[in-house]
Amino acid sequence: MEIHVMSGGSMDTDDFARVTRVSPDDRRSATRDQQSPVLIAMTVLATVGVLVYAAFLLSPSNRGDMLPWLLVMAAEGVLVAHALLAMWIVLSAGRDPRGYHYWDTRDRLFGRTGLEGPLSLSGGEVTVEVFVTVYGEPVPVVRRTVEAALAIRGRHRTWLLDDGDSDEMRALAQELNCRYLRRLSGGGAKAGNINHALTQAKGDFFCIFDADFVPSPSFLEEVLPFFSDDNVAFVQTPQTYGNLHTMIARGAGYMQTVFYRFVQPGRNHFNAAFCVGTNVMFRRTAVSEIGGIWADSKSEDVWTSVKLHERGWRSVYLARSLAVGDAPETIEAYSKQQLRWATGGFEILLRYNPFSPRRRLTLDQRIMYGITATHYLTGIAPGLLLFVPPLEIYLDLHPVDVSVGFAQWLAVYAGFYVMQIVLAFATLGSFRWEVLMLAAVSFPIYLRALLNVIAHREQKWHVTGSAHATSSPFNFIIPQVVTWFFLLLTSGVAVWQINRNETVTLGAAWNITNTVILTTFVVVAWREARTIRRGRRVRSVQPVAVASVVEAAA
Repeated sequence: MEIHVMSGGSMDTDDFARVTRVSPDDRRSATRDQQSPVLIAMTVLATVGVLVYAAFLLSPSNRGDMLPWLLVMAAEGVLVAHALLAMWIVLSAGRDPRGYHYWDTRDRLFGRTGLEGPLSLSGGEVTVEVFVTVYGEPVPVVRRTVEAALAIRGRHRTWLLDDGDSDEMRALAQELNCRYLRRLSGGGAKAGNINHALTQAKGDFFCIFDADFVPSPSFLEEVLPFFSDDNVAFVQTPQTYGNLHTMIARGAGYMQTVFYRFVQPGRNHFNAAFCVGTNVMFRRTAVSEIGGIWADSKSEDVWTSVKLHERGWRSVYLARSLAVGDAPETIEAYSKQQLRWATGGFEILLRYNPFSPRRRLTLDQRIMYGITATHYLTGIAPGLLLFVPPLEIYLDLHPVDVSVGFAQWLAVYAGFYVMQIVLAFATLGSFRWEVLMLAAVSFPIYLRALLNVIAHREQKWHVTGSAHATSSPFNFIIPQVVTWFFLLLTSGVAVWQINRNETVTLGAAWNITNTVILTTFVVVAWREARTIRRGRRVRSVQPVAVASVVEAAA
């Protein structure tokens, strides 16, 4: 174990006045309803569309052949249920969690001594630790995060928690003059790293930032005032991404937007907002009460949240971006991230069961964690739907009765899916096709996670953006490529049938659409593989070029 000491920055009187003064606009935003009338109206309409579509599928008169109908019901049942629950949570979001006591505490946070003095909470001095967790990320990435952590306003201690046994990280900590901690064993992954740090860092509160999430200088002054309520165990802020320059990064980033902007705020209403592992502050006594950060799962963040809620602690979600990080930029990084997240979710579903009478949760919390535990089933559902059109094209099996007109089916279908797109426009300002692409092709990842949990197969820990050689994306999407070939062949058969019968069937149109979506993903993978090959060629040529220059000079 190695520890080095940090020193903080300083701030003049004018800067301190700007920090501590709360503007009227800030207070007005905190008392304004979070959901606009337009959003509420669009959500209600989308809910109606979901209910109409569900009623259509369940009607015996509309039922088609049993096999495709069961596939549709299994997939759409999951999607419809989660859509209704998500819209319920969105509509449950009330006012900003920052009330009078928050603002009063924030006004007094720095006391009379300014930023150089101790932080003051509820009339007493408190100490804060800031943890930057590191496990093989590139040095420049870690550097920018540690520098930003050191620059957070308010007295605190910044720690670089190196779980990768890197001498480069130790040298970086010495250079930046922050505390450095390396443990001898690697058990418990990230949770074990944090728990080990808590044996050395004795602050009243601690913040956690992943190595690629750069915190805002205002993080402490924005978050710490919530802890004037002695029942608050942790305060979570959003994951905001700043590297949305690849299709995978944009898709992965925008997939999280609705959750962080609308769903997590709604979970405040049920005291069920959960930790997401970074950009979060914990009360030390609360975490100590449950024996530390939960270390027996790949989703240590959600499990820790559940344990704290079981003990009666309160959580707060502040929908304010106070750290900017990196979304996975490659198919490999995305696949590993989603596999880890989904494994943790299915562990809660199959090993914890929020609805068990043994769980000390409120009914609201049971429902919220039930949604969390089953969320990744919505990623498996699109995979089932991909194989419904081929049943019609090859075997003439239809999910809905052939007497149902195309216009009627399209109307109820649009009531569900088109309204989801309209709702995306109303909430986010646009609909991102990258999200649709990833939603359609990620089913093998989530299915593998489910099977891993059922079979108790251990999943190796991976971090987003680790500094290792990138593999070909096709190593991680073999099931998607096989599915694409199958759908491409099926689309060819469908086109032949259209030419022969001079009729465009629902199955043909559906299958061709799915083929186009998967083709887009395969093209993205091909471009990514080409970029990787070019990078390898450049790295292999450079040493030869240097050697040639040396020989010429000789």
